Amino acid sequence: MKNTESSNAGNKVKKIRQAKILDIIETYNITTQEELTVYLRDAGFDATQATISRDIRELKLTKSSDKNGSYKYTVKEVNTEQSENKYERILIEAAISSTAAVNLVVIKTYSGMANAACAAIDRLAWKEVAGSIAGDDTIFIACFSEHDAKSVLARLNDIIKK
Repeated sequence: MKNTESSNAGNKVKKIRQAKILDIIETYNITTQEELTVYLRDAGFDATQATISRDIRELKLTKSSDKNGSYKYTVKEVNTEQSENKYERILIEAAISSTAAVNLVVIKTYSGMANAACAAIDRLAWKEVAGSIAGDDTIFIACFSEHDAKSVLARLNDIIKK
């Protein structure tokens, strides 16, 4: 029983760390594993180079050139369906609950995972969503109408319950 509990705790930490990695590479131009390590440590994660290397591989990160010709870590885009599945997986791993309040949808996430989940929602580009904002463990999604909020909530609940 103890091994299962520690394994579950380790998996949770890994998911939170990987969500933070996605958030970091979305926010900053990360060019090396060492640079990623510094940002992770600043965010409170003490991970070895081997762990970060494994995370990069599992997240299928790749280096691609930006507009200046510099290479940085990005999430490898394969096709729209696979991208959508990737963003849905982030929501499945991050979300604890969701609710609607008039034209807002509020999502509670595990601590530290709201930014990655919010970025995933933004990338899904749902037409009902006017905008979103994330804290540490909460996301607010502004929808154009109460009807749109109910539609987004239903779609989120379908994803989260997968």
